[in-house]
Parts: sequence; structure tokens; C-alpha cells
Amino acid sequence: MKQLVNAFLAIMITAFALMYLGSWMNSREGYSGGNTLTIYNWGDYVDPDLLKEFEKETGLTVIYQTFDSNEAMLTKVEQGGTTFDVVIPSDYAIAKMKEENLLIPLDHSKVPNLKNIDSRFMDLSFDPGNKYSVPYFWGTVGIIFNPEMTKGMDFTSWDSLWDSRLKNNIFLVDGAREVMGMALNSLHYSVNDRDEAHLQEALTKLNKLSPNVKAIVGDEIKMLLANEEAAVGIVWSGDASEIMDENDKLDYVVPEEGSNKWFDNMVIPRTADNVDGAHKFINFMLRPDVAAKNAEYVGYSTPNIPALELLPKETSEDTRFYPPAEITDRLEVYDNLGKRMLAHYNELFLKFKMNKK
Repeated sequence: MKQLVNAFLAIMITAFALMYLGSWMNSREGYSGGNTLTIYNWGDYVDPDLLKEFEKETGLTVIYQTFDSNEAMLTKVEQGGTTFDVVIPSDYAIAKMKEENLLIPLDHSKVPNLKNIDSRFMDLSFDPGNKYSVPYFWGTVGIIFNPEMTKGMDFTSWDSLWDSRLKNNIFLVDGAREVMGMALNSLHYSVNDRDEAHLQEALTKLNKLSPNVKAIVGDEIKMLLANEEAAVGIVWSGDASEIMDENDKLDYVVPEEGSNKWFDNMVIPRTADNVDGAHKFINFMLRPDVAAKNAEYVGYSTPNIPALELLPKETSEDTRFYPPAEITDRLEVYDNLGKRMLAHYNELFLKFKMNKK
């Protein structure tokens, strides 16, 4: 019996020693909630110098991880294997995260710089009262085109894409919501339409677009359009800005029938280790000088009004990327369609892609 007790004690001592060693190693590697902040964001979607500046100001160590889609982000957050303190998902993903109880409410008293955000971009359908999220960047979905290659064609309507002069000359971004939304808008329907007759009508119209579609592509769409591999593309405004930096011949327009107005917002997951540090980071990113520097680095549109005043006028006054209220008011945010309807959108988009082949 004494030998059993001694063996048990030896095992317990070894176990506690291993636990202590693991905790010590984690803290050395920056995985302790108290002195670190783990951020989960899109790739190349923050100025690295700002992370260093935040570390210097707060004494926290930033661990920065990236994802390439909202779906990949949701899967990782749901699994809970890694603890994130701040995540930057898109609007419809935020609605889904709320629905699945993956977020904690923000303490607005700890985010005084929230006052800097344009009221047009607050209190939206995916997060009423901004209870869970704060705007980071925003933009639109529209048409980027090469005036030299399209010889004076007018792209103020989605219907222009069906012009036979554009045969095999359009790149589409590989996104069901974007492509289905474009087709629905061209028929004067909502990007969130759930009416089956309308959805089938949109698919039929998309199939008629197939001869003009050169390819349906992912991130490479930026390089392909900049290199003039096609005359026209359907892209997010932030990507359009990057493409136009590479090739200033190109132009961008949001068609008059309407389009998507998208947002990427900062949230705090329910499993966050450093909630206080997360609030500090969110407030830091909303500081005008920080938001302006970040917008210049990333190239996307900032929702921060004082930050706009710090940007070069050729940027802040460019109505293609900072459209006035009369345009943004007729654009729609993607609603969370629910699993069944979202799967149906994906199914219809897949049918279109298969028809294209």
C-alpha cells in the first residue's frame, strides 16, 4: 500500500510539474492571456507598424494570425482550439456568430473613439446598436473596366455586362453572394432575395452571361485585370483600388440598380482571454491617426470621419471609393440567409459555373 501511495504521489508531482512547465513555456511564447493579445484577421489587412506601435504603447505582445475566408474563420472560432481576443469578420459572418453565441457584447465605455465612426455605418441590420462589433473597413461591389479595351462602353448598369462586345472578356470573382447578387440587382431584386422564382430568373440570366465570362477566379483576379487579361471584372472596391494602383488605365463604378455595401468589423469572441486588451486594441484602431495610416497601407475605405481628413485629398475625395450618401443609401448589406438558403445560393452558383464549363 505504501508503495502505491508513493507511486501516486510521484505521478501527481510529475503532473503538476508538467502543468507548470507548460504554463511557463506558453507565457514565454506569448500565449498567456494577461500579457498578450491574439488577433485573427484577413491576410495583409493591417499595417504591421501599427501593431508594433500598439505593443509599445500598451506593453502587450500581439500574436497575429490570418484567415482567407469567413467560412474558414468561423470553423476555427467554433472549434475553439485557439483562443482569439479580436477577430475581424464580415457583416453576414457577424450575424452568424451572434446567432451561435460566439461573441461577447462590447463595453462602449472602453471604446470612446467609437464617436469617430460615420453614423451611416453604425446600427446596421447585422448588428443593431453595434452591441457586438465596430467598423474596421467598408466598401462596395462593382465593375472595374478598361476604357481603352471597352471603347467607350457605359457601365453604369449591370446590364452592360451582357453586351455581346464583351465576349470572353469578363472576369468574375469566385463568390456566390457577389455573382448571384449582381444578377439579382440587374433584375431589380434584392441581393438578399429568397423568392425561388426570382432566384431561378437570376440563374437563367447568369447562364446567358456565360459567353462573355472568360473565367471565374479568386485572388488572382487582381493580377489578371492589372495585366489586361480581360477588359472587365466584378470585384470588391478594395481590390479595385489595388488593381488601379497597378494599372491607372482602369476605372471602377457601382451600377445604378444597386449593389452590396460590405463591412469588416472588429469583434471579441466569447472565448477571449484578454478582453480588456481587446477593447484597448479596438479603441487604438479607431484613433484618427491610426485609422488613417492603416487605410493608406491597406488601400480600403475607412469609416472613420476624422481619419478621412488626414488622408490625401485624391484619396478622401475619390467618390468611386468614398461614395456620397445618395449612393450608399441604395446599397444593401448582405443578410445572414441561414444555412439552408445560403446552401441554395451556393448550389445555384455552382450550376452557373458548371454551365460555363
